[in-house]
Parts: sequence; C-alpha cells; structure tokens
Amino acid sequence: MTVMTPAPVDQQEDEEMLVPHSDLAENNHQPMDGVAQPETANTVENQSVEDPPSSRFTWRIDNFSRLNMKKIYSEIFSVGSYKWRVLIFPKGNNVDLLSMYLDVADSSSLPYGWSRYAQFSLAVINQIQNKYSVRKDTQHQFNARESDWGFTSFMPLAELYDPSRGYLVNDSLIVEAEVIVRRVVDYWTYDSKKETGYVGLKNQGATCYMNSLLQTLFHIPYFRKAVYHMPTTENDLPSASIPLALQSLFYKLQYSDNSVATKELTKSFGWDTYDSFMQHDVQELNRVLCEKLEDKMKGTVVEGTIQKLFEGHHMNYIECINEDYKSTRKESFYDLQLDVKGCRDVYASFDKYVEVERLEGDNKYHAEQYGLQELETDVLLANWYFS
Repeated sequence: MTVMTPAPVDQQEDEEMLVPHSDLAENNHQPMDGVAQPETANTVENQSVEDPPSSRFTWRIDNFSRLNMKKIYSEIFSVGSYKWRVLIFPKGNNVDLLSMYLDVADSSSLPYGWSRYAQFSLAVINQIQNKYSVRKDTQHQFNARESDWGFTSFMPLAELYDPSRGYLVNDSLIVEAEVIVRRVVDYWTYDSKKETGYVGLKNQGATCYMNSLLQTLFHIPYFRKAVYHMPTTENDLPSASIPLALQSLFYKLQYSDNSVATKELTKSFGWDTYDSFMQHDVQELNRVLCEKLEDKMKGTVVEGTIQKLFEGHHMNYIECINEDYKSTRKESFYDLQLDVKGCRDVYASFDKYVEVERLEGDNKYHAEQYGLQELETDVLLANWYFS
C-alpha cells in the first residue's frame, strides 16, 4: 500500500543567525555499494525547478520477515516532474543493519549528463509509539554514477525484527520518504556568499578534517571573539604566529567573498607541504590547537577561555556489592570517547557511556582494606559543553 501526501515546506530563512545550523547532519549517508552505474558526465544538464513542494511517500511492506530478495524497490512516486523510489535491503547491504536508499527511478533513461539535487528523509515508523520512529535526513546531488543515496547503516536488524519494539506489527513494516527537489547547484558558478552569507575553506590536499574543525570553532561566537582579542604585535607574521594566523583566517571567513586559504595557518603550525597531504587525527589536532591557544591566552583579557568553553567534569562512582564501601572521584575532561557501533544516535552513545558497569570475576576491584571486591561503577556527567 502506498500513500502520497503533500508536506509543507518551510522556506523561511533566518539571515540574521550568527551561528548557522543544519537540519541535515548525518555522517553515514553514502551511495549503495555493489551496483554498477553508467559513467557520469563532465557537464551537468541544468534540470532546475522552482523549488517544488515536497511530498511524503508511505510504503507498507507486508510479510516483511519472509522476504527472500536481497533488495526490494517501492512503487515509483513523483516529486515535481521527477520520478523516485525507495530501495531497501531487508537483511542489510553487507552489514547487520537495515539499509535504505532513495533511488532515481528512471536513471537509465535520462539524458547524458543529467543531475538533480534533493533534500530528503527516510523513516521506519514505530507502529506502537510514533515518537520512537527512526528517521534520518540527508541531501545529495544525484547523477548517473550516484543514482541512489541513503543509509547503509540505517538501524540494527535486531531492533527491527524484534516484535516488541513496534517496528514490525503483524509482520508489516511502514516506511516513509519525504523528498524536496532543489535547484541543481553548478559549483563552477555557485556563489556561497550570495546564497548563504558564508564562504568555505580551501582544501590543501588532505585538510578537510582540519577545515571542518576550523569552521566549527569559527561558528562558536564566544570562541571567535576570544581569538580576536588575543594580543599580537606589528612585527608578528601570520605564518609564524598561530593567534595572528587564526585571526586573519576568521576575519576572511567573516568578510571575504571567496573561499579562504589555510596555508598561513598551517605554516604557523610548523607544517610543510607533506603534512598538508597527510591525514591527521582531528581530535588530536583540536587538542593541540586548543592547548597552544590556551597557552597564548595566559596573562591576557581572554585567559581561561578554552577552559570555560570546553572543559567538563564527571564524577566516577564506585560501590562494593558485598561490603559497605563507596568511593567518588571528580575528573575534568575536554573531550569524551563515545562508542558509536550499535548506537542509534549520539544520545544512545551517551547512555552507553554512563551505564552502570559491574566488575566481578577476574575484573574484581581492590577496595582498600576490603581487598578484591565485586563492585559497580558509574559515571555522572556533572557539567559540560555540548553543542
């Protein structure tokens, strides 16, 4: 059973927002693996449309657990003049998770060099409690090589096939897709300053991880203001001064009409061309950069900024099961290492981080005068920065 219903599109843009936000923050979207596609064209046929209204497509799949096909397609539905369908791998696309994609239904018959851009969400509806429905959003410019796009790791199969979870009721699964087709972006002529009010950073070779970090820090107003207030002298050179190089980069991000180079900043790090073409760990770069800035801020009006912005505290609790012994310890942190595998979202990762752990057997804890003891440990996040 399929149902098409129009969905309202919020076209209001807040041009005064100091810190822009994205409704489409997903990091596991990707093209479907293992399906050969025609070669993409070097030119893009501009099939632009005047922002057609989005449509919601509902797909009810009966006898879902008894499906024997590796993949199944929904009926074709249209948004504007474009034909789409949903592609599902009921047992996962080479993973133990449900895989789901949006597919251009008529990709094989479209003219050479076709391209279309869409924002969309895919959802598995919880038929017991709708608030537990799993919905993921993304955006993509579809073309001959990437005619489908979505989520290889949409949700764990164990959750999906568990009747008590509410996703499969009477062996029926309900899937929803919301799609809005946008104007095709020609990146050769695209003016991001005009379209969004912001510009990007140039990639030196393999510095996309650094660019992501710098853009994140730039969009923290208090951090940006603190960087601007770091004292420099007339004799400082951006290529030899991290504060001056970062001030210059932030200024250009704010006021330049074109994308901004990062070479002065990486030179101030002491990097050469080789470093710019080598992947570094973004967490380590963030830690090193913040430590250097924290050191440079000492004795200035912005001393303590890094600590105020990013330092958090957690309480470690230990309680013996068979003895009257408890222990607490407060620790500070600038970042946390969270488990991602098997977690639906970042909130699930935090739940896993603070869940009670039992130490027993070979993992018994030495509790002062009580010797080795079975115990439970817990972590409480006391205060922290999360944005």
